[in-house]
Amino acid sequence: MSAHDHVDRPTYPAMWRGWCRKCPNCGKGPLLSGYLTVHKTCAVCRQELFHHRADDGPAYLTILIVGHIMAPALLYVFQKWRPEPLMLFTIFAIGCVGLSLYLLPRLKGAIVGFQWARHMHGFD
Repeated sequence: MSAHDHVDRPTYPAMWRGWCRKCPNCGKGPLLSGYLTVHKTCAVCRQELFHHRADDGPAYLTILIVGHIMAPALLYVFQKWRPEPLMLFTIFAIGCVGLSLYLLPRLKGAIVGFQWARHMHGFD
């Protein structure tokens, strides 16, 4: 099979399934076996998933998104209410950690879905 013979795989639905931490092919089987560990194959459709190369992409995107949300929010809260420094730190530290923990596995799933849809790294 040549590079031009690939079956078309819509990118957005595959990324959405990955965001939901489901198999990018069927959308039913779980994508992750742990917090960030991708299953070798889908338990439902047997799609091979070990080809992914998410590497540092999810962490980079998580830092980018959390920083772009929390930095302006920090400035706004500080200028509007002038809370005590310890209170400000506590609220924003919890917010940054919570948002990061929420986004990281979802962004990893979306990146795996993108790679699957685009036939990258052996997803043929």
